[in-house]
Amino acid sequence: MKTTLPKENQLTRQWYLIDAKDKTLGRMATKIADKLRGKDKPYFTPQMDCGDFVVVINAEKVKLTRNKIDTKIYYRHSGYLGGLKRQPARELLETKPVKVIELAVRGMLPKNHLRKDFMKKLKLYAGGEHPHAAQNPTTIEV
Repeated sequence: MKTTLPKENQLTRQWYLIDAKDKTLGRMATKIADKLRGKDKPYFTPQMDCGDFVVVINAEKVKLTRNKIDTKIYYRHSGYLGGLKRQPARELLETKPVKVIELAVRGMLPKNHLRKDFMKKLKLYAGGEHPHAAQNPTTIEV
């Protein structure tokens, strides 16, 4: 039996729309990561980008379970001595709600050269409007 790999021009990419209103962050991020990688397709191969586009709206209304809204802290470092910055999840959700979902999905994708390509196919919007109506995204429930 011979296994054939799909060529880049043979791939069909779908557009999906996810409404993040009152959805749990982690469960939603796993669904998004699987769609971006294409793990639900029969011709999935880990070394290729065979995933779909995902549009997420209402990112500001995503919820975190238990007391993660107060205890979860996002870290970043400037590269200089003493340059560690801390930001609680509540503060990050108020200032940059898109960043919370982006960091959750980024952490669930493989840590290789394909992650950048996967993240380009993720479109995040804080409000309920998006400019991708021409692609006719299919709404999926998380």
